[in-house]
Amino acid sequence: MIIIETISFSEAFKYPFKTPARLLYALLLIVPVIGWLVLFGYTVRLINEFVEGRYEGLIKLDFMEDLKLGFTVFLKALPFYIVYAIILHAATYVSEIFGNLVSVLLGVFVIPLLAVNFMRKQTIESFFEFDILNIVRNYFGEYITTVLKQYALSFIFLILSAVIVGLPALMFTNTIFIANMYGRLVEKGADSSL
Repeated sequence: MIIIETISFSEAFKYPFKTPARLLYALLLIVPVIGWLVLFGYTVRLINEFVEGRYEGLIKLDFMEDLKLGFTVFLKALPFYIVYAIILHAATYVSEIFGNLVSVLLGVFVIPLLAVNFMRKQTIESFFEFDILNIVRNYFGEYITTVLKQYALSFIFLILSAVIVGLPALMFTNTIFIANMYGRLVEKGADSSL
């Protein structure tokens, strides 16, 4: 059995710079639709690398395969995001403050794990496997620490955006800690209650 170690903050920070030329993949953002789908497919593969505990550096982009994967995964994610939009709209209809509260709670405690689960399994149903959220309850302290580390890393890369490298680094590591936690607790069976 492979043991996935908890990734350190410094290792997560260094990760995108291990293969710095591949940060240029972020330029695909300027290519509407096609570039976005390629990057989406690439991000799915990247998150799977994180789940499996592989942090050698940014993986090589495969334009056609990543485009196909990005398009397929995008279509499969639509039902979830439609339901999510309806929930947010209904919550905001009740009151703007309530809508904002629901948005924050879903964005911190629900969406990250469900998104990693979805990108791992790539089925429509996997975005609705709410039992995965037992991790938040069972490992609440560790989950909060993981989320705080993710926000801190994002903030650092946002500051580094002033020298341009921060945006692609942020884009390619925006789920690194959650995916690592998922790999340790779900993939390797550390949580027998799931």
